[in-house]
Amino acid sequence: MAAHASPAQSEQPLLSIRDLKIRISMDTGELSAVDGVNLDIRKGTTLGLVGESGCGKSLTSRAIIGINPKECETSGQIVYRSSSGKETNPIDLLSLSPKSKQIRSIRGRQIAMIFQEPMTAFSPMYTIGNQIMEAIRIHRTKNKQEAKRIALEMLSKVGISDQEKRFNQYPHEFSGGMRQRAMISMALSCNPELLIADEPTTALDVTIQAQVLELMRGLQKEFGMAILLVTHDLGIIAEMCDEVAVMYLGKIVEQAPVADIFANPKHPYTKGLLRSMPRMGTGKQTRLESIEGTVPIPTNMPPMCGFYERCPDRIEGLCNQRSVPETQIADHHKVRCFLYQE
Repeated sequence: MAAHASPAQSEQPLLSIRDLKIRISMDTGELSAVDGVNLDIRKGTTLGLVGESGCGKSLTSRAIIGINPKECETSGQIVYRSSSGKETNPIDLLSLSPKSKQIRSIRGRQIAMIFQEPMTAFSPMYTIGNQIMEAIRIHRTKNKQEAKRIALEMLSKVGISDQEKRFNQYPHEFSGGMRQRAMISMALSCNPELLIADEPTTALDVTIQAQVLELMRGLQKEFGMAILLVTHDLGIIAEMCDEVAVMYLGKIVEQAPVADIFANPKHPYTKGLLRSMPRMGTGKQTRLESIEGTVPIPTNMPPMCGFYERCPDRIEGLCNQRSVPETQIADHHKVRCFLYQE
């Protein structure tokens, strides 16, 4: 596991999420997809958001730039404190209309996103170069020649050779790894302050995955941007992140610097995730541990711990009767579990 510095806690965060709730009305009732999430993302650091599929990670990250489906009812605050451009005062991104001029000037320019599936990020109708240039011409320069120069430079930075030829090719002519690189080049072409990477390596094989992570790390150093890394892969979290937030059933159940999460996990769910990771030195016949049961559907949930049914350490009459408050157990370590309540 890579060593990481503890994030500086003194300065104001670049982005603060407070009491974020996302509800979706369904025939069976109201689904609480995200339920009271609080997160801080600091300049130049990487925050990992980890959890099983369906726990609300992608909805949380997409709420930042206002691209969730319209059936999502969102409340809370997402305060963005830009240090560049025209936006000097803190802005509550949730107070802006998703189609407003102000959010469109931030989306792509100051906050950029790499999507899970690169095929959905590019239109099959236009060349890769045309699409990267479009983002640059919207946010950086109206000059076509200058936009093309920046696009070719970014393709080179992400390790795509023969940029002139690739610039004029269509998405279907790129392999999965190359599409992912092209998407990173498009996201970074406007030097964003925050890069949201939603499962950026899911569709890639292991060698390409390592290259893409190395690339993101190098570009982070070069541009000084913050990264919100959404993943279910704890190996990537260990390698890339300064701080980790573990999400389960729409809530953050544990948050701490990466070294603390791996050395001293507190929540039974975090412990279960870590035990289910493959480890060097275990015999061929050793079975990986798994977390028993399945994630419940968060529709009309009573006040209780969402992990109750699957938890080996549950306290009958408490965990299934009351909502679990968050407990600060160390300077930068918070956990949502009755085991740590005084």
